[in-house]
Amino acid sequence: MRRFRSVAVAATVAALAATSLAACGDDGGDSEANVLKLWHYESANSAMGIAWDRAIEIFKEEHEGVEVRFERKAFEQIQQNAGMIINSSEGPDVMEYNKGNATAGLLSSQGLLTDLTEEATERGWDTALSPSLQTTARYDNGVMGSGNWYGVPNYGEYVMVYYNRDLFAEHGVTVPTTLAEMTVAMDTFVAKGVTPLGMSGAEYPAGQLFYQLALSRADRAFVDNYQLYANPVDFTADPLKYGAETFAEWVDKGYIAKDSASLKAEDMGTGFISGKTPMIVSGSWWFGRFKSEISFDWDTFLFPGNTLHAGSSGNLWVVPETSKAKSLAYDFIDITMRPEIQALIGNNGGVPVASDPATINDPKDRKLIEDFNTVSSQDGLAFYPDWPVPGYYDVLVSGFQGLINQSRSPAQVLDAIAEPYQDGVAEIKRD
Repeated sequence: MRRFRSVAVAATVAALAATSLAACGDDGGDSEANVLKLWHYESANSAMGIAWDRAIEIFKEEHEGVEVRFERKAFEQIQQNAGMIINSSEGPDVMEYNKGNATAGLLSSQGLLTDLTEEATERGWDTALSPSLQTTARYDNGVMGSGNWYGVPNYGEYVMVYYNRDLFAEHGVTVPTTLAEMTVAMDTFVAKGVTPLGMSGAEYPAGQLFYQLALSRADRAFVDNYQLYANPVDFTADPLKYGAETFAEWVDKGYIAKDSASLKAEDMGTGFISGKTPMIVSGSWWFGRFKSEISFDWDTFLFPGNTLHAGSSGNLWVVPETSKAKSLAYDFIDITMRPEIQALIGNNGGVPVASDPATINDPKDRKLIEDFNTVSSQDGLAFYPDWPVPGYYDVLVSGFQGLINQSRSPAQVLDAIAEPYQDGVAEIKRD
């Protein structure tokens, strides 16, 4: 897993970890801790920010005499410097950190994160989270999906279809329940001179649509092969072949605008907000913003016909191995899993992982959570197409820009994305 940073830096981080551990002792020195240092990077008005503020209040009520030192950090600040940060004297006792092999997996493989397996069992986190949600919490030599717990997610995210109900009604289109019905719906819009599907070729949405199409022909074994390296992946065969060819077909048929190759995700989102775009395929991270900014009637549905969907747990609560207040950190994590906090996430446009939809007031919010629970309960979270190897995000963006502007054929794109994937997996296995 040390492919993600130089050997020299990895060695430095490991040495820092050993020094810090020797200084603080095996138990993290938390037997008399009266300070909990907490970091996360959620905005104050986001679903998670609101819920975690309440969790801090509850923690203080239940831990008289303990001071909570909360700092809101920038995502990139933690993402780029986590290894060094958590080994400094100013590092946190518990923090939000990105899930996946290149992030939480890397730090776990270097001995920088506390093994939470015993706490997960004792506190019931292992039963509250579905198997696909646990995938990003557990790592074996830095590879997600098995082994010990090194993080705990308390919210989820997934890709769905957002649609403009007013435009659907205006053009006599019904909500599709199969991919064939979705094709018919898009044909109807095209016949009326309306491009049915908003797109961004310059960022993640194109790769996620390709993945959703591939997943329509995939099973869990494919996901395990592609994401967890269980077996080699053939990029010249289905389901990846189907995903690329269908994507190109959708461009040819006018379902996707060719000039969207240069658009950013923000352009796609604001296009939908403007009321001019019938549908976009994207993630639950848009949901709260759409609720606050859209004036027309809109809703969501799961990508039609799929059992597997792009999505995962949200980011993780992790406890640095050098934490001096581990038991307090565990208590805080546990509070964020309580029904009250989970309901706050859901009632503010987030996707809680352990809530009763009946406690969610707004019908749209409730449906968002019910759909997520449906996906999660059937082990349907298939993670994201750029996760398997480092640097793969840029590879996918380049490849699918070529499909949108028709400068590459599906076969050429599959060849272009296959080699970096295979090279990356080979390096992972060497390490």
